Amino acid sequence: MSSRKYARTACAAALAALSFGAQAQISGGSVKIGVLTDLSGTYSDLAGSGAVLATKMAIDDFIANEKPSFKIEMVSADHQNKADIASNKAREWIERENVDTVTELVTTSTALAVMKVAKEKDRVVIMNGPASTPITNEQCNDVSVHYTYDTYALANGTAKAVTTQGGKSWFFLTADYAFGHALEKDSSAVVLANGGKIIGSVRHPFPGSDFSSFLLKAQASGAQVIGLANAGADTTNAIKQAAEFGITPKQSLAGLLMFITDIHALGLKPTQGMYLTEGFYWDRTDETRAWSKRFFDKQKKMPTMVQAGQYSSIYHYLRAVKAAGTDDTSKVMAAMKKTPINDFFAKNGQIREDGRMVHDMYLMQVKKPADSKYPWDYYTIKATIPAAEAFQPLALSRCPLIKK
Repeated sequence: MSSRKYARTACAAALAALSFGAQAQISGGSVKIGVLTDLSGTYSDLAGSGAVLATKMAIDDFIANEKPSFKIEMVSADHQNKADIASNKAREWIERENVDTVTELVTTSTALAVMKVAKEKDRVVIMNGPASTPITNEQCNDVSVHYTYDTYALANGTAKAVTTQGGKSWFFLTADYAFGHALEKDSSAVVLANGGKIIGSVRHPFPGSDFSSFLLKAQASGAQVIGLANAGADTTNAIKQAAEFGITPKQSLAGLLMFITDIHALGLKPTQGMYLTEGFYWDRTDETRAWSKRFFDKQKKMPTMVQAGQYSSIYHYLRAVKAAGTDDTSKVMAAMKKTPINDFFAKNGQIREDGRMVHDMYLMQVKKPADSKYPWDYYTIKATIPAAEAFQPLALSRCPLIKK
């Protein structure tokens, strides 16, 4: 064999060995993503099949743009907003199907349950729908990422805006589980800090359908503002029933967690003038419009912040896997935290040591029907809330990972 031919053969062998070594760092030869969400219940419109679609779009775009050497697979399931179903499915996926990351989750109770499984099994969990601040406080761990928003950010936007504009007395209508409790607590703190007062609160079953008795208590309180510390169908049903009972417009409603799909379902007439806080709006920039129109072509609805955040977080996760050259949890988490997020969803976003991804949030006001010029033209952006103000500062963190 000539020296030149031998050199070529040796080089090819070395490249093959390197390729095999890189592939061997991916367990099972494939990165597997499990989307666990509400596909049939209260939160299916804001997450659900749209979150599954967003994940698939992220995978397809990553393969097209980044040309990874590893395979990427996706599985999905309906957790029915039940913690036991969620934890059992996550465990099954990890143990039997070698799922690398469990993602979305939407409901706080399911998120907290899956976080425990992920920590036990040393797998990444990425949450976009869940909102409660305990996820990055008392319940935080080093395998979890809380990506899109939380109750602290919602309160800093909506509750602050409504209170400073004259809505000083509040009564809360609260979903009776961890998310609702956290949203009421964080919002109450903001109301009080801005000179308001809390007259009372009532907790309704989750999910709910008949809010009449709870709304009548809110009406009897005489509060200027009824804070809706719930989400999804619970929120839209409460708004409809408040109008039926003549509670509005005599008392104002503050939707502390609302999505563009809620506004679309209710229409602009009953929601006009309401404030809400979002991490994403499809019509904000050329980038958000371009991605959202791609999503709309498939889903026939504009994306919620949960669905947009789902895409962004999965793409970021896959980039971290590629950069780390492995799906090893600690190495991927390190790469995710090291790398800023710069895409249509967030600019200069950063995942902190407590797992909280911090980024700008937006205070929105729902347009009057006459001001809406085209389909899904629903919001006026009233303020950008900088990341440092939107999310709880680390100095106040109760996460055991944060050294004080």
